[in-house]
Amino acid sequence: MIAYKLFKKRKDGTYGPLFINRKQKIQKGVLYGAESHPTVGYAYRPGWHCCSTPNAPHLSYKDRVWCRVEIQDYNRHQRPHNQGGLWYTANYMRILEEIL
Repeated sequence: MIAYKLFKKRKDGTYGPLFINRKQKIQKGVLYGAESHPTVGYAYRPGWHCCSTPNAPHLSYKDRVWCRVEIQDYNRHQRPHNQGGLWYTANYMRILEEIL
C-alpha cells in the first residue's frame, strides 16, 4: 500500500521521526518494523503514522519533507479533515522517494 509520511530531513541525507524516537535515522529503501516507544505527553499509538495524501494541516512543514512510503500490515483511522483525514498506523514502512 502506498501512503505518505512527513519526516525531518537531516544534513546527512537520512530522515527522522517528528516526535517519537526522534534520534532514529531512517534511510530510503530500507524496510523498518515499527517499535514501541511510550512517551510522556503523547497518546500511546504504536506503529508508523502515515497519511493517505501528503496533507497534514495541523503540522509545521518547516525543515520537514513529505515522502511516498510503502506500508504493510496497517490499520486505517479516520481523523478530522483539519488533521489530514484518513491516516494509517503500519507495522512496516519503507521510504520510496521524497516528493516535497
